[in-house]
Amino acid sequence: MNPEIQEINEQVREASSFIAPLRSEMGKVIVGQQYLIDRLLIGLLANGHILIEGVPGLAKSLSVQVLARAIDTSFQRIQFTPDLLPADLIGTRIYSPKSGEFSTRKGPIFSNLILADEINRAPAKVQSALLEAMQERQVTIGVETFPLAEPFMVLATQNPIEQEGTYPLPEAQVDRFMFKLVISYPDKKEEREIMERMAVTDYELSVAAVVEPETVLAARRVLDRIYVDDKVKSYILDIVFATRAPSDYGLDIGDYIRYGASPRATIALTVAARAHAFIQGRGYVTPQDVKTVGMDVLRHRVIVTYEAEAEELASEDVIRKVFDHIEVP
Repeated sequence: MNPEIQEINEQVREASSFIAPLRSEMGKVIVGQQYLIDRLLIGLLANGHILIEGVPGLAKSLSVQVLARAIDTSFQRIQFTPDLLPADLIGTRIYSPKSGEFSTRKGPIFSNLILADEINRAPAKVQSALLEAMQERQVTIGVETFPLAEPFMVLATQNPIEQEGTYPLPEAQVDRFMFKLVISYPDKKEEREIMERMAVTDYELSVAAVVEPETVLAARRVLDRIYVDDKVKSYILDIVFATRAPSDYGLDIGDYIRYGASPRATIALTVAARAHAFIQGRGYVTPQDVKTVGMDVLRHRVIVTYEAEAEELASEDVIRKVFDHIEVP
């Protein structure tokens, strides 16, 4: 093995030592849902935001709350409702008649982990208030711009089965989420354990802080050094470009794709693959890392046509065809 990669491997093994105790602490509350826990950790390490979709009762909100407690960071849960205003989210300027001056009252966005619960319940102007925070890691109130504390992460949830009174997220907003996760029901064994733990009237959430925020920020610096071979980079580019011009890659799915993945998908695939390698304790990225995170990075970025919908093909079906067709290095 290349001595440089060997050195990165050792750095990753040392820097990722907090992953096991963090998983363990979250597992004391969250039963099963290993996929969700791992993607939350990858998003945190990759400095990305996550959109979580699933029916009610699958521990979406609880998982975010447990993660915040286990990392010893500040946490804010914001319930998105139709009457929510942008000022309720980012804050506002308040005039004091006594002093004749304006003062700034910061909103709940000024926290490390933000749970935007049922984000599609609020109108577009409120959803758009998140854009600057998510992209630039700053918030402008009046004429002043305030940087947000690191780590900063938005985790938004939405319910796929109840669409009355909801506002679909604008494409510009959706594209700013690194992942879109689709959460399913636990199996029978896991649900039995959930019942044994939580079917009581006085259940209390008990999570110990096992990681400091500084540890996460240090891990990100190591993650940026993880080796990505040129062949893996070309593989990532081929996947993204195949969603834009499938015929160039011999794929007969052009009629099913209205919009392919944006350049943010290329960036997110690379960084998320690095983060997946990191939580596996490796200092280099494999094509399997890319395939593992690929669906979560692409499912909300590949927009299908009406023809695809008529044939009951979702973006996931189109993306699977791309991954099955593109040659793995």
